[in-house]
Amino acid sequence: MTAVHILYKTFYSLYRLICSMSGGSYYFVIVGHHDNPVFEMDFMPSAKANDPKREDHRHLNQFIAHASLDLVDEQMWTTNNMYLKMVDKFNEWFVSAFVTASRMRFVMLHDEKNEDGIKNFFQEIYETYVKHSMNPFYEINTPIKSANFERKVQFYGRKYLTT
Repeated sequence: MTAVHILYKTFYSLYRLICSMSGGSYYFVIVGHHDNPVFEMDFMPSAKANDPKREDHRHLNQFIAHASLDLVDEQMWTTNNMYLKMVDKFNEWFVSAFVTASRMRFVMLHDEKNEDGIKNFFQEIYETYVKHSMNPFYEINTPIKSANFERKVQFYGRKYLTT
């Protein structure tokens, strides 16, 4: 092994250690009935927030979440629970899901196990989503563009995911 490879492995190990100490990364998306994204948000530690490759990671996260929808659809018919727990794993990413009574799918990609936090987050977001969907000016399956909804998702993300 060359000195460059050893140096790369050392820096990569150090990077993973710093990221694990500063909390995990999360990508949350609400998926509509036609597999369309209705709302999406990233939660990441401040050490990763200014990463220049953040946009590339977002596209990869969208791809992984979309690829896991078949597994979510399979599992939602085998249980009465809305929270499906971990439905898939892709490299270091875990995929957890929650299906609403109206069959909207909440998908969470995360790089660390935090089952209780994710379950609580999903429950709070479900309550927030139900309140938002009862708005007569909101049309189901269309993108959510409410600043209030976004603030609540950020609040619950900080409360349950990044603490």
